[in-house]
Amino acid sequence: MLTFRPLQRYQIAVDLGVAAFFGLLVLAAELVVDATATGALGAVAVALVFSAALAFRRLHPALALALAWFGALTQMGFGRPPSPSDLAIFAVLYATAAYGTKAVFWTGFGSGIAGAIIVPAYLVGRDLVQPPNSTAWFAAGALLFAAGFALMLSWVSGALVRTAMRASATSRAQRAAEAEMIAEQQRVHIARDMHDVVAHSLAVVIAQADGARYAATTDPGATSEALATISSTARAALTDVRLLLTQLRHSQSAGPQPTLADLDELYERMRAAGVDLDVVVDPVPPGVPPAAIQLAVYRIMQEALTNALRHGVDPHVRVHLGWEADRVELSVRNARSTASVPSATPTGGHGLIGMRERAQLVGGHLTAGPEYGEFAVRATLPIGPPA
Repeated sequence: MLTFRPLQRYQIAVDLGVAAFFGLLVLAAELVVDATATGALGAVAVALVFSAALAFRRLHPALALALAWFGALTQMGFGRPPSPSDLAIFAVLYATAAYGTKAVFWTGFGSGIAGAIIVPAYLVGRDLVQPPNSTAWFAAGALLFAAGFALMLSWVSGALVRTAMRASATSRAQRAAEAEMIAEQQRVHIARDMHDVVAHSLAVVIAQADGARYAATTDPGATSEALATISSTARAALTDVRLLLTQLRHSQSAGPQPTLADLDELYERMRAAGVDLDVVVDPVPPGVPPAAIQLAVYRIMQEALTNALRHGVDPHVRVHLGWEADRVELSVRNARSTASVPSATPTGGHGLIGMRERAQLVGGHLTAGPEYGEFAVRATLPIGPPA
């Protein structure tokens, strides 16, 4: 069963049209040279076979090569000299090298070498070519060189095109892989942001709800304040989640990201959730830090404060930000229960992994673990391009 190469309809139409035009043209030329009955029969047979080879050269290079050999043998069987129909052989050799399978590729190479030997042997043996004042051996050598050069030039041209097409396919595959990698990085980034937003907001909501439940009997006003904090936190979380979902659908639009100006609002939400927050900024930023550094500081601070709220045994949390000329030092310290300490290991939860990844993305580093009876998150982020 023949397996044809996948071609567009217009390509098939072009190949069939070229083959039909070629067949009619060479047949007319052959009949002008030899209009006898035997000559006409040979001309029609050779023209038909070579035209068929030309038609199948891209659709099925192996079949085209077989037809080309059959046409050459038919031509020699009728004892015909070289004719315009032989031009189809060069197109077929080109196609075997450019489009054929590995076996067809090397079969075309061998056919070119065999043709370079057979052509001069046939011509000299049938006395169709006999240069004046030269021996048959010299004529055979010259014909061998000319035929070999022409046939192998066609095959080598196809091999070069094959190499170029493979390089192009490799380049396209590489670009597709890079695009997929970028998309995966974007998905991871969005998942990390989603974790930060949801974990922080739910931690605040849970803390407020628990506090309101305990204070409902003794301080009814606390319930109203807790519900107000829960409402504002949930609305902010909903806005952030909608933004992240929009990024997921339209990855080209990054959307607004938190900056240092949003830290005060973060601190207020944490204080409203019951965290006794002590924030020290010393020294202050010498200018406007890069947007990537601002985003990293905000997200690391958000995750660290959320973990302190969820796992801390003491509501007192100390935050320090030190903006040096070339870096920013960040630390969040609080007391935690013993049960929560193992989550600080490198194999801990997604939050700690996300904080480390954020620090590494901007060229910095982050540590998290027990320190002098407390749990400390420390990060150092360079101000400038990552190293």
